[in-house]
This record gives sequence, C-alpha cells and structure tokens, in this order.
Amino acid sequence: MITFIPTPIGNPQDITIRAMKLFEKATLFFCEDTRQTKRLLRLLEERFDMVYPEADFVSFNEHNGAVRLEEYASKLSEEEVVYVSDAGMPVISDPGQLLVAYCQAQALNYDVLPGASAVTTAYAASGFEEGKFVFYAFLPHKGKERSAALAEAMGNGYNTVLYEAPHRLDKLLKEIVSVDENRELFLAKEISKKYQTYYRGTAKELDEKFRELTIRGEWVVVIAAQKSTEKSLSFTEVLHLDLPPKPKAKLLAQLSDRSVKEWYQELIGK
Repeated sequence: MITFIPTPIGNPQDITIRAMKLFEKATLFFCEDTRQTKRLLRLLEERFDMVYPEADFVSFNEHNGAVRLEEYASKLSEEEVVYVSDAGMPVISDPGQLLVAYCQAQALNYDVLPGASAVTTAYAASGFEEGKFVFYAFLPHKGKERSAALAEAMGNGYNTVLYEAPHRLDKLLKEIVSVDENRELFLAKEISKKYQTYYRGTAKELDEKFRELTIRGEWVVVIAAQKSTEKSLSFTEVLHLDLPPKPKAKLLAQLSDRSVKEWYQELIGK
C-alpha cells in the first residue's frame, strides 16, 4: 500500500494521529528531502511518543522520480510505502504527482490523507467572498513566461492563489501594481509558524507598506478577481430594445441559434 501523507506546514502539532500511526508501520519512505523527513520524525518521537520507524528513506523528487520508480517498482506493491513532501499536502505543486500517476497506470492501491495545505488555509484566511478560486503555484521566475503567467492569473476572472519566495515578493507586488494598482490582495506569511502574519489591501497599498519591511519567510498571495465594469444584456432585454431591425437582428442572432436573416424577417414582419 502506498500512502501520501501531509506534513505540518509550520506547527508540528498539526500532524494527525492517523499520520503518526502510518509513519510507525511504514517500511519505505519516499521523501522530497530525506533529511527534512527524518527531522520531523525525530521531533514527533520526542514530543508525541511516536515510535521511530525501522524503514528505508529514499529521496524522490522531480529530477530522480522516474529513476526511483524503476528502482523500487517491485517493492511498491509489497511494502508499506509512505510519500511525504517537505511540508504540506503532497502532490500539490510537488513531485509526488509522478508517483500518483504511476500508481494509476500500474493499478497499485494508494491513499491520500487529508491534512495541512497552505493553499486552502490562506484562502480561508483571506476573507474573499467567492468560494471558487484558481491555484497557480509558483509563477515562472522571470522573462516573458512570468509576464504571461501573471497576466493570465490576474485576468482569469477568479480569485487566484500563488506561492512566492521572499526574495521575489517585492518584485511581484510591483508587477501587479503596474497592471492594476487597485487590485485587492491578501498575503499570508509563514502560515502556522511563530511569525505568521496576514496582510490585506490594494496592490499599491501593500507595495508601499512592504518598502518599510524586511521580507522573509514563505508567502502565499491571493489575488482578487478582476471586477467587471461591463453590463451584459439578457436576451429579453435585447428583444425589447428600441433599435432598427438590422442591428437588432444581429444581436439576437448572437444570443440564439437562429440566423440574422431569420430574426430580421421576424422583426420586420411584426
């Protein structure tokens, strides 16, 4: 059995009892970083009396994932295998996706535990009203790819969640200001950790505020959806507009499955 287990994104008390029980009986760990995983397990052993497992710890990331699947193929169906990210929900913006796809292709049993996620935690804290949002993970670091991705994120019509590194946060704020300085933003720093901080305001306000701050830690950025200033007319409203037959027929044709000619004939026949 292969189990994908979320790990705390900050506070170790966010680990679940179910996760610790599965850690104890695991015989093979696939880890984004084996050192990080071992540190977490030792901490759980010391603070919560978890039994440190007798298991093999193997690095599994975007660079070696395919090779690891070949090396350990025979063990994946025989052992108690655990996959963990450095922090948070595995597979979300994470190389664990390779392992999920492999399990599906090979018809291997797998399970994903619920747990800590910076995406949903930050969005819940944002206070933005809409329940729908788009997750973009990290934008490209530079160049046309970054500009295009940011333009898409800001213009997709939905609230959008991004991850950003501390050394690029100032750059991101200035990029957003250059597109729409009045766009509402929510920023979450170091979620669930000692220095957790929330900020909400327009891009311009936050850009000015952050000029006075030393930017450190991990950040989640929520960009509010673009507010539409355009009013869409319904079919009924168009039908009752006081317009000449030709332009009115063209509008009605775009809102229905009838042709301009059919609508024109109907309108002049009234």
